[in-house]
Amino acid sequence: MMLPLYRLATDLTGPFIRLYLAQRRSKGKEDAARFDERLGKSSVPRPSGRLIWLHAASVGESQSMLPLITHLLTRYPDIHVLFTTGTVSSARLIAGQLPDRVIHQYVPVDRMAYVRRFLDHWKPDVALWAESEFWPNLISETQARGIPMVLVNGRISPRSFAGWQRARGLIKSLLQNFEMCLGQTQGDAERLKKLGANRFKCVGNLKFASPPLDADADELARLQSLLGDRPRWLAASTHAGEEEIAADVHRALGGRHPGLLTIIVPRHPDRGPEILSTLSGSDLSIGLRSRGDQPTPETEIYIADTLGELGLFFRLANIVFMGKSLVPLGGQNPLEPLRLECAVLHGPHMANFKLMAEEMAAAGAAVTVGSATELAEAVGRLLTDADARTALITKGREYVSAHNAVVDAVGKEIDQVMAIRCQKPNRGSTSHAAA
Repeated sequence: MMLPLYRLATDLTGPFIRLYLAQRRSKGKEDAARFDERLGKSSVPRPSGRLIWLHAASVGESQSMLPLITHLLTRYPDIHVLFTTGTVSSARLIAGQLPDRVIHQYVPVDRMAYVRRFLDHWKPDVALWAESEFWPNLISETQARGIPMVLVNGRISPRSFAGWQRARGLIKSLLQNFEMCLGQTQGDAERLKKLGANRFKCVGNLKFASPPLDADADELARLQSLLGDRPRWLAASTHAGEEEIAADVHRALGGRHPGLLTIIVPRHPDRGPEILSTLSGSDLSIGLRSRGDQPTPETEIYIADTLGELGLFFRLANIVFMGKSLVPLGGQNPLEPLRLECAVLHGPHMANFKLMAEEMAAAGAAVTVGSATELAEAVGRLLTDADARTALITKGREYVSAHNAVVDAVGKEIDQVMAIRCQKPNRGSTSHAAA
């Protein structure tokens, strides 16, 4: 009953959806040059032959899908991949990373007219959905056309599970459309089962196979030369409240580590001026990257509020605190700094990566801190004790390496669907004009 009501609501509110999208477009939250893609239109023809459609919501999901895309292109040399995402930031970050035979498009807004236009044009043979991007119209219409779907790296956090309990009928009807639901963890697989998935399992977490974040080599060399051997540490993907903690840590350690540089990369770069304003009342010398400031010898805190440069700063500072974890917001992905051989610290609030954080703690691959005082003690110890820092980095590298087989395991599950459901004439034997 909820699905028909949802469909009716999205049909009736069409003018309001267009107004909402226009407002997002005016604020730069939609890609003006490719806005029609959000309405299901495309100027890109569908390639002939078989087409696998893979959808990932945003930046993190997109990065974790890149190794799977490479696997599919190698395994099926005659196929093309349609890769959809929903955010401008994800499109920008993956723009230079997609191999040949991959087409990027923005996913259509979940209104039936847009969904049908999108599917009429692309006619995918198989659809792969990443993590927890459950759009009712898009899923149900894909299934109605007989296109097999697989949920890869499915993620249902305890909080999301509780929320879906209030819409059990809807989520059950959506999950039952998937040939297989692959959970990131065994806990995710169990929650998918309880919410109604017919087939479910866990074969590993694709986030372990994500490539290291990119960095501009010339800019890296320039900043390394500029900073020399200055002691430094990084507070990455921070949220409100954690920047003040980073400043407190700097005050606690600055006297013992002359020339110390604290780098802050906020999770949302547009918060840079706000962070600068918050910290400006202190006695610290602060630089803001978005306004062109460079880290001079006098700079004590450097706010790197630019998009897509986290990989650069992971390479510049091998002592990293991962944010969103000293505030009760669930944590950020600790694998990103581990892949770039950083000594990783995080707070106690890691609900979004609970199993990963537990495994890393057991493996000695990360350090959990519970307060600003504990963070200062841990950063100070790693700045002083090179052996302790090297040991933590080594354990992190070993932890990541132990999970590298996940792409093949996920690929085998997709192979089964391809073998069973794709023994039929090509859907896209000829190119299609834009809808």
